[in-house]
Amino acid sequence: MQHKNTGPRRSDAQRNRERILKVALDELSDAADFPLSSIAKKAGVSQGTFYRNFPSREALVLEIYRHEAQQLADTALQLLDTRPPDQALREWMEWLTRYVITKAGLADAMRQAAGKADNLAQPGYAPVVKAIQALVAANHAAGTIRRCLTSNDFILSVAGIWQLDPHGDWQAQSTRLLDLIMDGFRAGAPAKGPVNRNGVAAVFGGSDGRREATVEGVQGALPS
Repeated sequence: MQHKNTGPRRSDAQRNRERILKVALDELSDAADFPLSSIAKKAGVSQGTFYRNFPSREALVLEIYRHEAQQLADTALQLLDTRPPDQALREWMEWLTRYVITKAGLADAMRQAAGKADNLAQPGYAPVVKAIQALVAANHAAGTIRRCLTSNDFILSVAGIWQLDPHGDWQAQSTRLLDLIMDGFRAGAPAKGPVNRNGVAAVFGGSDGRREATVEGVQGALPS
């Protein structure tokens, strides 16, 4: 019995899906109420192909959010691999700020999607939560932040990012804000010295009683 070679067809389908996501993300950077027909046209796919991949606006928005959240999480681990822990934490906060400012349309679209889809899954917070936990754990191991700081504290501390005006001088404002936050994190730090990712793994579980971030905690702390 001969088996049909479906490799090229699967590759084409994957490329179509990736093009749709890229175009949709570009549109979402400007506004949440983009027409789905324009996404398909700009991506160079038929309406049928579009709806086979994403049967609703909510499904498309959720997939974009998951993709972007995973990129944020991956960036945190890449920074921990190549930077001292406190520098990785500071740079990741800059990445988070750029994400918040430049993806305002995505945030609006997520709020709309969550309001319409009764069974909408939790929108990809878990990778970001683990990234925050890893950053905080690495800095605890290195002694570069105060011992009492938790990942929940981190989330609450950076919530001011969501108050920045994307049409104003947000770069200067965010730099000042993040510098102040890092000064607070470092105050009273024991400064044990550098660690690598193996050090992160040793303290990642956090069994010392400190309250760590959860998906629900992130959802509750971030402005909606």
